[in-house]
Amino acid sequence: MSHTATCERHEHVQPRVDERPAPVAGQSFSASFGGPLSQREVRWAALSLAFFLAALAFRGGAVAWASAVLFAGCYACGGWEPALSGVRALRHGSLDVDLLMVVAALVAVSIGQVIDGALLIVIFSTSSALEAISARRTRDAVRGLLRLTPERASLLRSDGSEVAVEAEELEPGDVIVVRPGERIGADGRVLAGASDVDEASITGEPLPVPKLTGAEVFAGTLNGSGALRVEVTRSASESVVARMVAMVEQASETKAVTQLFIDRVEQRYSVAMVAATLALFVVPLVVGEALQPTLLRAMTFMIVASPCAVVLATMPALLAAIANAGRHGVLVKSSVVMEQLGQISQIAFDKTGTLTRGTPRLESVRALTPSASAETVLGWAAAAENPSEHPLGRAIVAAAADQDVSIGAVSAFRAEPGSGVRAIVDGRQIAVSRPDSLDDVDPRQTADARAVVEEREALGQTAMVVVADGIPVGVLAVTDQVRPDAAATVSRLEELTGAPAVLLTGDNERAAKALADAVGIVAVRAPLLPHEKVETVRQLESGGRKVAVVGDGVNDAPALAAAHLGVAMGRRGSDLTLEAADVVMVRDELIGLPAALRLSRHASRVVKANLAFAGVVILALVGLDLTGHLPLPLGVAGHEGSTVVVGLNGLRLLRGAHWRP
Repeated sequence: MSHTATCERHEHVQPRVDERPAPVAGQSFSASFGGPLSQREVRWAALSLAFFLAALAFRGGAVAWASAVLFAGCYACGGWEPALSGVRALRHGSLDVDLLMVVAALVAVSIGQVIDGALLIVIFSTSSALEAISARRTRDAVRGLLRLTPERASLLRSDGSEVAVEAEELEPGDVIVVRPGERIGADGRVLAGASDVDEASITGEPLPVPKLTGAEVFAGTLNGSGALRVEVTRSASESVVARMVAMVEQASETKAVTQLFIDRVEQRYSVAMVAATLALFVVPLVVGEALQPTLLRAMTFMIVASPCAVVLATMPALLAAIANAGRHGVLVKSSVVMEQLGQISQIAFDKTGTLTRGTPRLESVRALTPSASAETVLGWAAAAENPSEHPLGRAIVAAAADQDVSIGAVSAFRAEPGSGVRAIVDGRQIAVSRPDSLDDVDPRQTADARAVVEEREALGQTAMVVVADGIPVGVLAVTDQVRPDAAATVSRLEELTGAPAVLLTGDNERAAKALADAVGIVAVRAPLLPHEKVETVRQLESGGRKVAVVGDGVNDAPALAAAHLGVAMGRRGSDLTLEAADVVMVRDELIGLPAALRLSRHASRVVKANLAFAGVVILALVGLDLTGHLPLPLGVAGHEGSTVVVGLNGLRLLRGAHWRP
């Protein structure tokens, strides 16, 4: 059985290149897919269930014949596909367990257990439908990643004119023009221009990156307010985005073969059961026993020895654990994942949007001259940044509003891509810019500013210098906000796994180490591109550990797919990340992860106890049947009774007491 910025626009002669919209982070899983009923497996499973429920309604009434017809419809709709698949598998020398379940259901009918057989059909057809939905969502999400790259790009000809071309046709050496607000059409190198580019989809960094002549840019990243002229260095098939797609697809295919423990043994068990059933039927006939009692014994054996009883003894505990976790904001996508979660022996975290909130916040304001207080410096900076859409500017303006700092009148605002902003505030020339702007100021006036900048950057913060009428008057420091539960989560997970957590990030090493120190992580790998994160995960797992990767952005998707288990932050997670992940933290509360890990381990213990109990009952029933002392009704009662017992035992995991953050 298979389980499993807004930016100010400039006027141009050339029309803007057409783009496909990028996926919106946080969308519903099914937002970009057709309805579930568009899939064949789902339609047949729904019909099978409908026939089953209708048959129960008519059973025993004045029109009992209608119940028989409806049960036949249930068997046909839910059983034809696994039966056909099983026959094909037999042709290739493989015994498909789905086929055995269909046979078991038909045997149940032959001995009068029509409802039991129909229930088996409904369970297995529903399982196949859920598996088909999951597979389609993953495929569509991977293809959706390609929407990050615009369909067309503006190619610059040798005579200076521009022409719109298909982005996939760009070749190394071509030169394209990227205007403000457009997505970059290919991986390349900046030949001319300056801008800030949002690379969150590739590196995960929360802040736009200044791009000047010679800087590398990536396809699918979002250009800021400056125009760029870019020389293409990689074809579309070799771009970072294309390689991310390939990595996710490859990793997903590799993980698709993972099965529950019981699935890994049921093939051999089923073969042995079929062989034993045939022997129990044929051998007595050969030695002269009567047909009817021999057939009845063989059928009874097939019912009581059916692997279905063991599977049903396994699933309730895992499904109850999944439901319990879901009530607490942790979406575990399948019973296989719930089993794997408890096997995790090391955790690797992304930085931005995972251990941090992914939104910059003003951390400190340092005044450099007696004539301007920290409040005054903040007011000037907020006024100059007020017309800007840059995330750093928004953080400064928000801080001024929170502290009730008045903002003066602004005029002559000018954004300087890759540097900062300039404006006239209350008659003063105010500039808020990167620390390297101090290179243009008299060194005798910059010593204090440089010292503060070094101090702030040593803490992993982003420093900006405020200059009034050519004199540095203050330094602002902005940082990403650490999640309040990050440190406690890291500590508890390290205690549960017995291994140190690892930080994997595309951010710079200084910022990464500052964040790691704040949450208690010792091992830091930075800066990493998506494929380097995958390589790091594989290195960690090569030592025998089963690694879980926790992330939120598109750039994390390949690592999540490649890891033993992928965990996504639900509110910030991109569509691809949410689909590549096995576990989704719907409420963005990290502290739920160690609780889910504990619950998985508890569920594993319950499953083992259930399997032991179910196994003992099966052995007892089989023993009685082989000795000829097991009436069919007693065999069915014992088989179904043991299933009820282990099912109820598994359902205990629904209790809130089993969720301990």
